[in-house]
Amino acid sequence: MDRRKFLHQTAAAAVLTSVGGITLPSFTHKKKHITILHTNDTHSRVEPFEISHHRYANQGGVARRATLVDRIRKENPNTLLLDAGDIFQGTPYFNYFGGELEFKLMSMLKYDVATIGNHDFDNSIEGLYKQLPNANFDFVSANYDFKNTVLDTHVKPYKILWKDGIKIGIFGLGIQLEALVDPKMYKETKYIDPLEIAQDMSRILKENNACDLVICLSHLGYFYKKNPTKISDINLAKNTKNIDLIIGGHTHTFLPKPTVVRNSANKNVLVNQVGAYGVHLGRIDFYFDENNNKSTEGTTILV
Repeated sequence: MDRRKFLHQTAAAAVLTSVGGITLPSFTHKKKHITILHTNDTHSRVEPFEISHHRYANQGGVARRATLVDRIRKENPNTLLLDAGDIFQGTPYFNYFGGELEFKLMSMLKYDVATIGNHDFDNSIEGLYKQLPNANFDFVSANYDFKNTVLDTHVKPYKILWKDGIKIGIFGLGIQLEALVDPKMYKETKYIDPLEIAQDMSRILKENNACDLVICLSHLGYFYKKNPTKISDINLAKNTKNIDLIIGGHTHTFLPKPTVVRNSANKNVLVNQVGAYGVHLGRIDFYFDENNNKSTEGTTILV
């Protein structure tokens, strides 16, 4: 190989971040490319913010997000679109339609999987259940036990999807509802320790089901500086070993790029969250070589 070509390939390799301490994919073989697009805490924001808004002037809007998602899917058909909860509450659209419009629009955007946030109970668990027929995508939540509620059997702990021969396991985690939501709204829903459940779910997906990629859709919050031991995405990443990517919500944390955290096996986990109100669209690109070793790039797109 001549020196110029070697330097060019070295520079290309340098822009990729290694995940899980695994080597970067070979540039001499065709790589499989999986794109993960994600939102969180959209809070019924359907239209862009008005041009006079003090913080998000002329930003956001479902139609603009749809245009971005469609363009990225044309670039890479092996794309998933995910949401980390708090779809409901925040504009008159929710007050009037009770979540119907939000789910119908997400279905039109062809979301693949979402998890449940605390505000998704704001019209009660019956109100959430009533809108499920409008959602042509799946909800996952592993640490909410809905056994004695109307959501029993309608929300699964995890879902497995295939893209270009890559097996992707996705599970969901929700925040403690007590003190956040009126008990009359979530009824008999039982909250289970997220860390314990995450260890079980990630093991089931990675080891028992041989998933190449394990993603957690979390509505736990990014990190709590005033209570650093509280369960959060950062603490979840540190104390588990089979999760590749945590897509978070709840704290409305804007990350310009994913945070890299060392897990309990001293491997890298990506943690990402893109603020709120649909102003940003998260994008994570995974590249798999012929041995399914993976590398990744992450960015945030302004809508």
